[in-house]
Amino acid sequence: MTATSPAKTAPRKIPQDQWHRATWADYIALRDDPSPEHIKLAFDEGRLWVTTGAEGIGHAAVSDLFIMILGFWAVQHPDQVFSSLGRCLLERAEVRASAPDLVLYVGSDYPQWQPGEPRRIDLNQTRVPDLVGEISDTTLASDLDEKKHLYAALGIPEYWVVDVRGQRVFAFLLQENGEYRPGETSQALAGLPIALLDETLQRLAQGTNTSAAAWLSQQMATLTQE
Repeated sequence: MTATSPAKTAPRKIPQDQWHRATWADYIALRDDPSPEHIKLAFDEGRLWVTTGAEGIGHAAVSDLFIMILGFWAVQHPDQVFSSLGRCLLERAEVRASAPDLVLYVGSDYPQWQPGEPRRIDLNQTRVPDLVGEISDTTLASDLDEKKHLYAALGIPEYWVVDVRGQRVFAFLLQENGEYRPGETSQALAGLPIALLDETLQRLAQGTNTSAAAWLSQQMATLTQE
């Protein structure tokens, strides 16, 4: 008698870098997969978005630039409390989830991890961030459409889309009707003109992200003196 092995089920092919129909259980299975492969997820009422692989040089340079910008703003405003939690997973169970490149809480009531708790922000237990942002290198269309809808539905007051290739920032402020409208001045970083962020991105094209951040820090100091 010849022994036979049970047939192996072919792994489900997951569409990459596009929204597709899925359940919350599908999202949880990917979120909790122990595979070491880098993965980024978003879920919005029955639709899932998945991307894998490490970020490229352009994305990394701009992402770090904006983390520095948030830090320099905090230095210029020591009377306020800022907590930057970029890339931390935000979840409202069964409904929506995403891990924005930028996550900023303003005020002392920011989430703090405790031993034994999941390593994500449960939006059923804590308030939403004051600002989230996506660094858009290859995902601009989705970040200006599906992700924008997702963050508006979560009730996040301010959303930035940082266009790496176009060297500009699209800033959106949440309105009472639950929709975003373009804004020219940040609310979370109160008084910061979005045009200054555009100019900072343009300077990055001519130098390093640290030199661009240092230039913006000087402009911030001027704003606080006005």
